[in-house]
Amino acid sequence: MRGVDAVVIAGFSLMTMLLILLAGIGAGFVGYAVGASSLVSYPALLALGIPPVLANASNTVGVIGTGVGGVLGARKELRGQRLRSITYVSIGAVGGVAGAALLLSLDPKIFEFAVPPLILFSSLIIAVNPRGRMQARQAAADVMAQARSLTTPQGQGSDGAPASAPASTQPMSKDPWWIWLGVAFVAVYSGYFGAGAGTCALAVLDAGKIGPFHQINALKTLIGTGANVSASVIFIVRGVVDWPVAILLCIGCFIGGYIASPVTRRIPARIMRIAAVLAGIVLTVDLAMKTYL
Repeated sequence: MRGVDAVVIAGFSLMTMLLILLAGIGAGFVGYAVGASSLVSYPALLALGIPPVLANASNTVGVIGTGVGGVLGARKELRGQRLRSITYVSIGAVGGVAGAALLLSLDPKIFEFAVPPLILFSSLIIAVNPRGRMQARQAAADVMAQARSLTTPQGQGSDGAPASAPASTQPMSKDPWWIWLGVAFVAVYSGYFGAGAGTCALAVLDAGKIGPFHQINALKTLIGTGANVSASVIFIVRGVVDWPVAILLCIGCFIGGYIASPVTRRIPARIMRIAAVLAGIVLTVDLAMKTYL
């Protein structure tokens, strides 16, 4: 082990670089399973001695590949939603810039003091599990629609009217006004810290009754990706990104996300969610004691 620690590359020992890579794998895995990658990667960077603001900026750049891959994979769900997609990714980008500006312009101590409640907030969002609730509602709606189609004449509803078409995304003109504020808040939060932002975006979009789960999930990914990309640009321009950390995290996130799918099929989602929430609470208490006491 001494020999490994003695080799230093870009200011990091091989052991530290391996730990960062493992943190990225864990972040990618957890991000796929419960949507909280930063809940793993950010605390890991702190534990390795990286200052909070530098750790957060490098983490934002490191996990960006997850969002880009998600957007590319969600092209089917986003089909026919060009205007809404452009609008939401633009709101995400502007919010990401605002969040990054807040992070870099405010005293770093403010961010340090804000992190414990932000992590607690993201843990509570995971506990509430809006994504799981949406999936359950969508599955129930699909079953009911299928049952109606089997018990009524083809092409007709129970009253003789044409059978209802599958649920689809509503026109953007019908979006409630407050949903724009919610999306903007999520985007700013993503640029500033981001843990749990995706789950929060799902809750906002679901409350606005925009459409079925898979379309909402794709739109959520767009918002987060827009925010992360724009925030990353700000962090890069300002020179607050530790590139070895960001690159290793990015590689780890890709590996973690890739292996998560076959592994999580064997683990009940409820168990993974409980583990993530408990870890978040323990981390909140630990950071709070170190920061406030």
